[in-house]
Amino acid sequence: MTDNPSGPPAVTIAFIAESAGVSIPTVSKVLNGRSGVSVETRARVEGLINKYGYRRPSGSRGSTVEIVFREMEGTWAVDIIRGVERVARQNRIGVLVSQLGPDSSPATSIDETIGRRPGFVLFVSEISAPEQAKLKAKDIPFVVINPAGELPDDVPFVGTTNWRGGHSATRHLLDLGHRRIAMINGPDYPFCQARMAGYFSAMAEADVAADSSLVVRTFLTREHGYAAALELLSRPDRPTAIFASNDMQAFGVYRAARELGLSIPGELSVVGFDDIVVSDWADPPLTTVHQPLFEMASAATDLAFTLGRGEPVRQVGLEIATVLTIRKSTAPPRS
Repeated sequence: MTDNPSGPPAVTIAFIAESAGVSIPTVSKVLNGRSGVSVETRARVEGLINKYGYRRPSGSRGSTVEIVFREMEGTWAVDIIRGVERVARQNRIGVLVSQLGPDSSPATSIDETIGRRPGFVLFVSEISAPEQAKLKAKDIPFVVINPAGELPDDVPFVGTTNWRGGHSATRHLLDLGHRRIAMINGPDYPFCQARMAGYFSAMAEADVAADSSLVVRTFLTREHGYAAALELLSRPDRPTAIFASNDMQAFGVYRAARELGLSIPGELSVVGFDDIVVSDWADPPLTTVHQPLFEMASAATDLAFTLGRGEPVRQVGLEIATVLTIRKSTAPPRS
């Protein structure tokens, strides 16, 4: 509460920053006695702090970083946790993992996270507007890892080069000599759209007319990849290669090919996306676009620490490059 009855009912660092016409990191520098703030700005911020009686939040905030997942069914979650732990260990801070499932109320569930007073919060793929507002009100820095949707310009995130990944996967199949290349795409998420755009761009660059009937949209699961591949491969003019939007869809393609008696890569080449751990254990090992989840999680944690210290960042959003990992699931098409 504020000591000034005419002031706001709850004073946050965001309110002080807005009132002073400066950024939150600038207010943090003043609070922590750091340099890099002009005499006039420091005096203005300190005056507002005294006027409204701002006090640092009490409690054990700063002792943990919390990773918030929407779902943790894939093995990719392990890479994210490992990446966060590496940076957290270097900074001597603990890691807490929580899950907000689709049946949870974001506005209520985030209260539980805030109640634990983490130093930072890392959201995997999604963060709602109510969650953003509540975290900002409590001055808790947050970063989104691998965002699935569009984010406001001021929300920090670390993602990957999805367009480049889709382009390199398709380019690889084209270089092998494939021309009837199908794509099993995911839902209408920005990262799925980017992967598909990379596919169409590579086809156009090779002067290969893309057949829209070879592009199938479905969910990012093994079962949906299987159903889509079964339909594609049952056609009389079936594709000689399939690029799947993730590795789980690609494993569904494997199953459909086996049921139809098609060998991989002899009669069908397959490329996935993500490079989850089991991709190298498949039979044959899966050629896939490596999504650097470990590096993304580490970078997101570093970014969260930087924001928490009130230090300036060169860019709020960061994309880490994908790399095509070529294994045994791709080969030139049979003549």
